[in-house]
Amino acid sequence: MNSPQVPGGSPRQQNPRSEAAKASLLRTHNLFRAFIVAVLGAFFVFQLDVNYLWLAAILTAAGVALGVTLLVRAIRLKESRLVLFGTISGLVVSAVMVLMILASTVFFTQIRDYQQCARHALTEQASSACRTQLEKSLPTQLR
Repeated sequence: MNSPQVPGGSPRQQNPRSEAAKASLLRTHNLFRAFIVAVLGAFFVFQLDVNYLWLAAILTAAGVALGVTLLVRAIRLKESRLVLFGTISGLVVSAVMVLMILASTVFFTQIRDYQQCARHALTEQASSACRTQLEKSLPTQLR
């Protein structure tokens, strides 16, 4: 069946969104973009060097705050399921990042020494020696 036609418009234009709904959707999408940048930024900064752990922690905290805000917005305002799924996935990644940052903070000196050793290791034997040095520097319960 054909949908009824409105003079001067298509069937899609029968129920246009209000300006407030458009502004809310735009704000949600902008928050979602910032959330994705914070989560991915924290992940990639963490990969760089343990000396940038402070920046990864700040980006992770920002990601968690934005993620909770987005989760509340997506549920309360019934936003798109893609935003809801992306937010939940990003919060899972942020939770893993929190655990990794905490572990890196506890073993900061050992990880820093390992990264410095591995940076100068040119052969497989040298990198194996760096791993052995790291294993010896960790507590016996973690070996």
